[in-house]
Formats: sequence, structure tokens, C-alpha cells
Amino acid sequence: MNVKPDFSKGHNLAETSPAFLSVWNMESYYGESYIVQNISFNLHEGEILALLGRNGAGKTSTLRSIARMDSPQVTHGEIWLDHQPLHKMKSHEAAAAGIGLVPEDRRIIPGLTVEENLQLAQIAPPVGWSLERLYELFPRLGERRKQEGVTLSGGEQQMLAIARALARDIKVLLLDEPYEGLAPVIVDEIEKTLRIIKEQGITTVLVEQNALRALELADRSVILDTGSIVFDGAASEVLQNDDLRSEYLAI
Repeated sequence: MNVKPDFSKGHNLAETSPAFLSVWNMESYYGESYIVQNISFNLHEGEILALLGRNGAGKTSTLRSIARMDSPQVTHGEIWLDHQPLHKMKSHEAAAAGIGLVPEDRRIIPGLTVEENLQLAQIAPPVGWSLERLYELFPRLGERRKQEGVTLSGGEQQMLAIARALARDIKVLLLDEPYEGLAPVIVDEIEKTLRIIKEQGITTVLVEQNALRALELADRSVILDTGSIVFDGAASEVLQNDDLRSEYLAI
């Protein structure tokens, strides 16, 4: 299990930590509700992290805090991406720095085709994968490029949401419940895609209720309980620890 680094003497986290993405002593609130409580973890480039916990543990809030969304509000701590201080940025600045968030509801834009959803993501720099490369990764999207995005199946919409993130030049992909409501065969396709993305050096943080599938895919896992970290280590450790899974993941 990893030990949280000690930066209490005022060291510069960007200089001290060898990690690609570092979250240090982050605290987040919804109004007066204390949601994320002093959490810290590090990720290396190209790693897949399974961010797990029961409902209400603070997983989605952690993703939104890293992406610098307005809610929840981060009131303390630091977030560094490749030596860039995300904690000092607005959400659009974090996106330009390389953060790609795929929310649980996917947020496909009504009235736009598959291709128009992807093109819209590329209006402003930095531009990421080309349409041709995205259609190679997601052949179904290529077949349906002229179809309105919101009329796609759930699995196809999830593919479009991930493709739209990759249409930007991202360094970290944040995925919130990407398997929700999808048939196992579609989950297999999503996981195959995430492995390909990993091969391209993109770091992924995966929040998923299907903990076993997430752990089998991930390199590492952080488990949250009521907004605090109770485990930070190899995903294989969680798979091998029945007591840990039973107490914090109910599996």
C-alpha cells in the first residue's frame, strides 16, 4: 500500500513528485457539505487507475475536482498534471492542459450528428486524434457518422463520448461509470479500446460500480470511503483481498 508523500515542509510538489498526475491533500465541498476529505494519490503516465467505493464515497466528486468543474468547489490542496498546476486553472484551462472528462450522462449534443459532435470538439486547439483515426478505433461510429448522436445505442453513445474526448489532445482521460447499462459484449469492446488508449500513453482514471471488471483492467486502485482514501495500491491486491472487497466494495 502506498504511503502519502510528506510535503509539510513546503516543497514544490511539481518538483518533488515523479508522478505524471499528482493529487495532494485535496478537499472539496458542495456548499457546506464536506465531500472529498484530504485525499492524495499519484499516477504515472499511461497507468489506469480504478477509483472505487460505495455510492456516495466521493468518486465522481474527485473526477470533477480534477477536471476543475465549478461544483464541487476545491478549497484546499494541489493538483498537478505534467508539472502544470491544475488547481490554479478553470475547467477550460484544465481541458487545454490535457484533461478529458467523460461524465456519466455522456452529454451527447442533441441535433448534431456523430461527426458534428466530434468536429465541435476540435474547433479550438489543442486538436487530438483525427476523425480517420477515431473511426479506425471505433468502426461503429464511422458507419454512423451521419446519424444524430443522441439516437445511437447506449454503447455507441459511450464510444462517441470517449472519441469526443480523444478528439482533443488529452493526457488524462477521466471516465465516470462507462459500463453503466451496457451489455457485457459492449463492455468488452470498451475495455479493448481503453487498452489501446493506454498503449498510446494516455493516463486513465476509471470510476466504475462494476468493480471486478475495473480491477481486472486497471494497474492500480484507490478506494474511497465517505470521501477519504482507505486503500491505495495495486489493483491485484484488491482482487486478492476478500476482506477489503467485502468491507468497502460489497463484493
